[in-house]
Amino acid sequence: MNHVTPPTYPNGKSGAHALRPEVESFYHLPHGGFAGKVCQGTACFAARHFNPARWAEGAKNNPRVYCLGECFAAPAKGQTHPRPPVRVCSKEGIVLGRIAQGGARTLAAYQKHGGYQALAQALTGTPEQVLAAVEKSNLRGRGGAGFPTGRKWRAVASQPAGTKYVVANADEGDAGAYIDRYLIEDDPHRLIEGMILAGFAVGATKGYIYLRIEYPQAGAILEAALAEARAAGWIGAKVGGTKFSFELEVYTGHGSYVCGEETSLLRSIEGKRPEVMARPPYPTERGLFDRPTLLNNVETLVNIPWIVTHGGDAYNAIGFSKSRGTKALSLNSLFNRPGLYEVEFGVTVRHIVEELGGGLRGGGTLKGVIIGGPIIGVIPPHLLDTPLGFEELAAIGAGVGHGGVVAFDQHTSIPDLVEHVFSFGAYESCGKCTPCRSGSGRVEEIFANAIAGDATKADLQECRDLVTALKLASLCGHGTGLARFAESILRYYPTEVEPCFK
Repeated sequence: MNHVTPPTYPNGKSGAHALRPEVESFYHLPHGGFAGKVCQGTACFAARHFNPARWAEGAKNNPRVYCLGECFAAPAKGQTHPRPPVRVCSKEGIVLGRIAQGGARTLAAYQKHGGYQALAQALTGTPEQVLAAVEKSNLRGRGGAGFPTGRKWRAVASQPAGTKYVVANADEGDAGAYIDRYLIEDDPHRLIEGMILAGFAVGATKGYIYLRIEYPQAGAILEAALAEARAAGWIGAKVGGTKFSFELEVYTGHGSYVCGEETSLLRSIEGKRPEVMARPPYPTERGLFDRPTLLNNVETLVNIPWIVTHGGDAYNAIGFSKSRGTKALSLNSLFNRPGLYEVEFGVTVRHIVEELGGGLRGGGTLKGVIIGGPIIGVIPPHLLDTPLGFEELAAIGAGVGHGGVVAFDQHTSIPDLVEHVFSFGAYESCGKCTPCRSGSGRVEEIFANAIAGDATKADLQECRDLVTALKLASLCGHGTGLARFAESILRYYPTEVEPCFK
């Protein structure tokens, strides 16, 4: 395997900090420019009737601004920095427990709550002990795919010794999701400790946190926390006074939803055009700068200190079926009680909507729920008793996804929702594969025509064919996710869709 050295560009900046002109054109927000603008994401779309004037303002944005991490205050206008309510509704507050108690932004506050004790404990043992605990926990990735975390860690650890990387995916772009934002803003050292533990376990000596540009406050807090951790000896040479070394830095994205996909994200850090790449090889074998790379999302890594401290068996004892542990959920502003909630897997979607969320504001009539969207299946009202679990939601065409819970009511017509989601999908496509590049825009056009009363049954059949192509031939979850969304619409809402096609 040939190691690719991080490039240096004429401006003197190396791969993780450079942005070449030919690459810059790929991004929507390469220089920021979103402050004070209104979000056009799906959570804000579903809540547009609460503030039509604000939504109309957002619809004029060019470039578009999708998801500011303020979905509990939708339609949102960033960056106003409101704080969401936070509740732990499980026996163990593994993810949100500290935030629910006010957070721990500083090293002193974090250590007061036992911070870095898991790392200190791990450093007295072996990497294999940490790997074994993660495998026993049956923790699955919280970024959407639900892949077994221990299996991914083992794949990186088993690669030959040499340069390896750990990358935290904090490019939280799913409309309705604001979990990672507040984990970073209110408990930054927890992520840092989780990443160092990951590096120790798999033999990595360098890490990157890929943070979306729409979270500037999170970036400032994270940089301050990294400086504290470095000064305390938890980052750098001889971590915790041992022979283990680990460096960690933040890379800020430039406004691209598709950079949430792992291969696109890694290319972005390298300073390349962040297109999705075909697999294999997988990043665990050839990832960042062509080296073995462990990539997990923020919530996944935040679980690690608890697992190391309490053991994998204790974590595995929590949860339901093949979905172990707890899950953080973020509820959008259509609920009477929007905010962040930590629940055990196994609670029903009905419990989330009616008990946690308190139903819909203004007595709205629920038409559907998207968990971890927008490019994922819609859950109709008659399936609300489905348990929150990876396999259980997949069986009805939905998914756990990242955990953002977006409800929509009678103010949102189904054809309008489809046009909105595919407009988002077409705008954010990296363009690498034909079904996503061309098909998503064509579905958007078909439904725009249907809303205007100018679509035929032949157009609907074309739409069905395009969805099949997206499902079977897309390179990544962007295209296949759009297909899952469309399939659920065509399956559960035919009485609203079919009359639009004459």
